[in-house]
Amino acid sequence: MQQQRPLRQAKTIDNVFNSAYWHLGQQDFTINEIRIKLERKTENLQWIETVLARLIEGGYLRNDLDFALRYCETAFSNEIGKGAIKRKLQQRGISATDIDTAIAQVMDEQQIDTFEMATSRLLSKFDDFSATTKEKVYSQMTNKGFSATEIDHAISQHPERETLRSKLAVKADKVNLSSEIIKLFKKGKGKTLILQELKQRLIDISDLEEILYQLMLSDEVDFYQSCKNELAKKRYDLSDYKDKSKAYAYLSRKGFSSDEIKQAMVLDDE
Repeated sequence: MQQQRPLRQAKTIDNVFNSAYWHLGQQDFTINEIRIKLERKTENLQWIETVLARLIEGGYLRNDLDFALRYCETAFSNEIGKGAIKRKLQQRGISATDIDTAIAQVMDEQQIDTFEMATSRLLSKFDDFSATTKEKVYSQMTNKGFSATEIDHAISQHPERETLRSKLAVKADKVNLSSEIIKLFKKGKGKTLILQELKQRLIDISDLEEILYQLMLSDEVDFYQSCKNELAKKRYDLSDYKDKSKAYAYLSRKGFSSDEIKQAMVLDDE
């Protein structure tokens, strides 16, 4: 990898001034940020302190609190929440005290309601939620500095809030219920466990009974045989009461009914 060329060192204090003016012409910097940049330009600390003092005196550089106040004003006007403002100012070396003071002062002066701001931002970014998910909305709003409570409020105020669905729910819409039942059945799961898993994944189970009936008619699903197969995988001694109880509990956890379990045990005895 090519090494960065060393910065041409200042030969006079005017070179240091010019460097500072150039950086400040690009964007606002804190006093400490400009100091770090000038330290790369010269090792003459007296020049650096003189330049900084003149820049502050001339209004080119603000003290940390004034910098934070200006930053807060701009950020709030762009509907950036408190969390993002704090993160950014901390990264730029502003103390927690100055950050909190600036946020409180600007919010008071401009009568800022962060709940209204979150609502406004959400409305401006999403007409509806058909192209996104609940997780993505929370991630985007969190990155912009809003708290979970503020995001919840914003969503509750959105006219299309009912269209906002979780990633799990969106995925569930694409599931073929018949195929999913067969897949879970082949894994040795009984009806109760299959039903439980489908519910957890937010899959619509309103047609479950009808689909199961058809699958059993076509012999694609046979819980009695499946229960027997699952029991055969274990080495329970069904003549022993404790082992028989363990077998029953195991098959019950797998989602099989008491009738299916009893039938499997009877067949096994034979």
